[in-house]
Amino acid sequence: MAGQESSPESGSKKMDELEGQWRLYEAYNELHGLAQEFDTPFDAPAVLVVGHQTDGKSALVEGLMGFQFNHVGGGTKTRRPITLHMKYNPECDTPLCHLLSDSDPSVSHEKSLQEIQAYIEAENMRLEKETCQFSAKEIIIRIEYKYCPNLTIIDTPGLVAPAPSRKNRALQAQARAVESLVRAKMQHREFIILCLEDCNDWSNATTRRVVMQIDPELSRTVIVATKLDTKIPQFARASDVEVFLSPPASTLDGFMLGDSPFFTSVPSGRVGFGAESVFRSNDEFKQAISSREMEDLVALEEKLGRVLSKHERSRIGVNSLRLFLEELLLKRYMDSVPSIIPLLEKEYRSSTRKLSELDLQLSSLNEAKLKEKGRTFHDLFLTKLSLLLKGTVIAPPDKFGETLQDERVNGGAFIGSDGLQFPHKLIPNAGMRLYGGAQYHRAMAEFRFVVGGIKCPPITREEIVNACGVEDIHDGTNYSRTACVIAVAKARDTFEPFLHQLGCRLSHILKRLLPIAVYLLQKEGEYLSGHDVFLRRVAHAFNNFAESTEKSCREKCMEDLVSTTRYVTWSLHNKNRAGLRQFLDSFGGSEQSAIIGNSTSTGLSQDLSTASVASDNKQDVKPRTDVKLSHLASGNDSTMSTQTTETRLADLLDSTLWNRRLAPSSEKIVYALVQQIFHGIREYFLASTELKFNCFLLMPVVDKLPAMLREDLESAFEDDLDNVFDITNLRHSVAQDKRQTEIELKRVQKLKEKFRYIHEQLNSQQAKFGQ
Repeated sequence: MAGQESSPESGSKKMDELEGQWRLYEAYNELHGLAQEFDTPFDAPAVLVVGHQTDGKSALVEGLMGFQFNHVGGGTKTRRPITLHMKYNPECDTPLCHLLSDSDPSVSHEKSLQEIQAYIEAENMRLEKETCQFSAKEIIIRIEYKYCPNLTIIDTPGLVAPAPSRKNRALQAQARAVESLVRAKMQHREFIILCLEDCNDWSNATTRRVVMQIDPELSRTVIVATKLDTKIPQFARASDVEVFLSPPASTLDGFMLGDSPFFTSVPSGRVGFGAESVFRSNDEFKQAISSREMEDLVALEEKLGRVLSKHERSRIGVNSLRLFLEELLLKRYMDSVPSIIPLLEKEYRSSTRKLSELDLQLSSLNEAKLKEKGRTFHDLFLTKLSLLLKGTVIAPPDKFGETLQDERVNGGAFIGSDGLQFPHKLIPNAGMRLYGGAQYHRAMAEFRFVVGGIKCPPITREEIVNACGVEDIHDGTNYSRTACVIAVAKARDTFEPFLHQLGCRLSHILKRLLPIAVYLLQKEGEYLSGHDVFLRRVAHAFNNFAESTEKSCREKCMEDLVSTTRYVTWSLHNKNRAGLRQFLDSFGGSEQSAIIGNSTSTGLSQDLSTASVASDNKQDVKPRTDVKLSHLASGNDSTMSTQTTETRLADLLDSTLWNRRLAPSSEKIVYALVQQIFHGIREYFLASTELKFNCFLLMPVVDKLPAMLREDLESAFEDDLDNVFDITNLRHSVAQDKRQTEIELKRVQKLKEKFRYIHEQLNSQQAKFGQ
């Protein structure tokens, strides 16, 4: 009697549970669709099927569903993930399928199995012809059927393991694309990963190699050995079967979901009425799966020579796997219900706030407000630029800063005529990631280091002889002119490339201010989001200003370099006269004696330097020569001194004016003069260039850019405000966003009510039946 009384209660409980499960599955299916459509972060549990090509993924999915629908065969037959929301419905004798629209996932179309299969095949063929042969966008199908489990399964493209040779580059690229897509899907921690392995040796980890990169402990992974019917005949001994059915823990690392692998077989052959079809109906296909399962159990027991345990039998066959996944997913669903409701509440508030912002944005799309927005943005943008130049730490250096090495790669390096770069480690703050004014200062410091350390390029005898030439009134040589000709040519060739390199580097640093300023505006909520046309105009105006200002500044510097290397003004180099004399004194001795026949070379060196350098003060030549000659003649009588002086002067003129044979002393005099002139030009070029770039490139950002930007904006406002802000398209875009947000808000509200009702029902059932 008690048993009879308990039967209605048990039946009522069963019906309530079944009804609650249907409602739960329906809610989660909607939740998964919402997450896919609006890219919302809902944890909708699902089974993600992962395996290599020809591992039998699609066939196993069809076996779990109890009917065939997919494009099955060798090679890549799945190029888009296929999401199947399956729902058990005992009243559906044939599968009832709805295909969600790609353009509007809220709309679904009822399709036959043949139509769905044709759609999947067409999508695979379309993608096969495109550059990117795979797509992460899911094909979503809702299915109700009397054999369907209550599951959401996502079938992914098969992984590829191509041979490592050049001729397989296309296949290797395809393999990388597939693996990237599958890895991205596995990142969803709410997904249960169904890892398929087609092997009879568990040490051969093909699919597990990829899966364990995302789930190292296999804590949310179910491992399935497919094609069991083909593997049983391969085992010669019972011990091999034992190891295969119960692999050692060391072979399958981690805490695998389900504790041990599942083993499945899906009979080959398609459902249809053609000559090539094996099954006439899905019922026959379903029956064949059950028969194959019983045959596998019998074959295993024969190989083992014993009866399989209950636990071992629960791991063999598609039906066992389906029951396990259904129970596992149901538990995940029920456990997640309490956490889903707060997430839906949060999403509802977010959508409501977004809708209010869109309404406000639509109301502000008039000329007066848009102009005011543009002017405000102009002022805020300039404030950020000024802040970056003066120095700030608001923008993260790891994102926006550049080391000196990065700066050289992106903005160009300072490279001399020898093709070598100055070691970046010797520049202060070289390893620091800088931006704005700090980066500008470091670049200018590197310019000073590099240019300031340049020595005069080597001079050959041929260059000296060629520079001598012939005067227009006599054929003597003028070594001061020779030195000037060589020095200005060397200086021009040496310094002009650095001028262009500095302009390129500083222009790069200034242009980098734009994205950093935009980041600061976005961070503080002052960015004009949605006004891309206007923002592109501001960016274009700023970049044009930076380029034109740098070009103008470089031209001014170029004028200085041209003037300095076209006409030698000795007053620029007189400060080095003492160094020149010291240099000439240093090589006095034997070479000087060979020219003038006297061992006292110091005085002659001074005579030569005076004669060569002091051409800008000719009135002083004679007095200075007299002093030097009298100094040389000290200790001798006046007659002897006069004769020696005359002889030396004659020898001097003979060796420097009338004799075109280049003596070692003359070569060194020319070299000394060239060095003096070159170094004078270098010092002037360095100081002048740094000053001009500071005055005519850096300062205009502060005092000229604001007026230029304001003038550009006001001109644009007067000419065509609609094009500046793209008002028509913007209004259409905002209105479209508003419609989408309204749809999302309604769906979130509906789901929120569903999950709240489900949560209340679960609680009432637990209270009613004492659970």
